[in-house]
Amino acid sequence: MEKRKLTPIRLDSYQPLREVVCESLRDAIRRGILKPGERIMEIQLAEELGVSRTPVREAIRKLELEGYVIMMPRRGTYVASMSMRDVNEIFEIRTALESLSNGLAAERITDDELEHLQRLLVIISSYIEEHDMDKIVEADIEFHDLLYHASRNSRLIGIINNLREQLTRFRTLSMSYPGRLEATLDEHRAIVEAIAQGDSKMASKAAEHHMENAEKVLLKAIDAHKQEEAKKAAKSRASRTGRKNKTTQSDS
Repeated sequence: MEKRKLTPIRLDSYQPLREVVCESLRDAIRRGILKPGERIMEIQLAEELGVSRTPVREAIRKLELEGYVIMMPRRGTYVASMSMRDVNEIFEIRTALESLSNGLAAERITDDELEHLQRLLVIISSYIEEHDMDKIVEADIEFHDLLYHASRNSRLIGIINNLREQLTRFRTLSMSYPGRLEATLDEHRAIVEAIAQGDSKMASKAAEHHMENAEKVLLKAIDAHKQEEAKKAAKSRASRTGRKNKTTQSDS
């Protein structure tokens, strides 16, 4: 099996090197290049990225705070796995915060922000028709960011973003689940309608409904993905066994 290798980062960025390294590692985890449970080796990552160990070490510490990696005393650092319980706990908190955020947005949103939300619904709908998943995800992030900003509560925004960041690696997996895109669009429309009416209670309920459905679908998608990976692994083992048996027979 071909060994994965990270792409060397460009050193001409205006950002601090540790931030560039952090973004690179975060993206590698999201895309599955660095897999859940995989051990993180500073020296190896530094060599692959073409940097010294210091920015890698600083990036790993930040990723630990974000929930992407786990540092275990005397055992090393590993890419964090996400259990069903982890997902449940994150969504319990996030549902409450999203409900609060949307309720505040219904009371504090500006006309320009509301118009922007309504335009995003049309844009997301067109991306769904085009089956452009990258643009769908990008527009979905913009939609929620705008809702958070409309709450006018910077501390709330920071907490929600941290929780959302822990599930980002599963966003495409979840939204690719059959029927989820259309359902998400309907849930977004319900949220915007409630906010447009200035009904904070309805907006909060719409947010809770959206989060509950998102959690259910994510758990189904993770389970389906695990089953698919298990099938691939079994098929690969069977293929290797078959080749080994053929080699043994030809040698005898």
